[in-house]
Amino acid sequence: MEFKEFIGIDVSKSHLDIFMYTKGQHIRLPNTISGLDKMINWIWRLIDLTPTKVLFGFEHTGLYSLPLSLFLDEKHYCFTIIPGLQLKRSRGIVRGKNDKADAKGIAEYIYEKREKITLCQMPSTTILKLKRLLSFRERMVKERAAFKGRLKEYKSFLAPEEHKVLFDCHHQSITHLDQQIEKVEAELYKLLKEDEKLVKQFKLINTIKGVGPQTALLLIVLTGGFTQFEAWRKFASYSGVAPFPNESGTIIRKHKISHLANKRMKAILSCCACSAIKHNPEMRMYYEKRVSQGKHKMSTLNIIRNKLLARIFAVVKRETPYVEIFNYAA
Repeated sequence: MEFKEFIGIDVSKSHLDIFMYTKGQHIRLPNTISGLDKMINWIWRLIDLTPTKVLFGFEHTGLYSLPLSLFLDEKHYCFTIIPGLQLKRSRGIVRGKNDKADAKGIAEYIYEKREKITLCQMPSTTILKLKRLLSFRERMVKERAAFKGRLKEYKSFLAPEEHKVLFDCHHQSITHLDQQIEKVEAELYKLLKEDEKLVKQFKLINTIKGVGPQTALLLIVLTGGFTQFEAWRKFASYSGVAPFPNESGTIIRKHKISHLANKRMKAILSCCACSAIKHNPEMRMYYEKRVSQGKHKMSTLNIIRNKLLARIFAVVKRETPYVEIFNYAA
């Protein structure tokens, strides 16, 4: 698609800084629905182009950029969301900064990369809701673990009868968090049932030993219902479990995984791999064989993480449950 105008937007909590590349025009508007309407009116006053000839670009800022993303998607405008690190590294040496300069930098970036830009497609409303609830559940689980950890330490060094209020408050907080986590999980499954396609994907993923319901939900959310990644290898790279070459001139080192990854997904895949080794005879035999040959345990664990991802993407693509072929081996 050939674009004629490139608009960079620097998003903050309270306002939007908008820079038009070819016209060199800048405006600051509030980050509200009325501000977004004013932005569109301002753009069409300055240019005489069809909407398909205009490309919007902005940095991913989480909740602050969500209204802008939904607005552009609803109006069917072409836009791309740029990772902050990618944008930062593209600018080279920069001294000082302000919001206008950031918006201009984004406009220049999408102009320079116009041939390689991948347009953004927002996931369904159900997936967006699932994403927020999963993040909230994760925070509550961490808080519950913190309360349990502190309570365990208190029990080791303090007398419960002398610190009754302290102990009671911790027990009540843990009980309350248990109830809230159950409530969120019930809402997660309720939302999931609203989309038949997602329900089917959820059931297929759970046919693989080592992968549980929470992992299945997270995979569905991060892949946008398995629409945002073409193959499992790309998701492996995103998750930080894909090995990459580590060479320079005549120096050739072992392949290494990259730390530029979704560490949360990587940690969960590690748990899944450990579970698969424990409950799947095939994976356990493979793991023990490699370790007995002197292979590094973490290297073998990483291979199993990749095997699980390959199986997950395969069952979703084929739309058939995973079959334990190992059970039928002679």
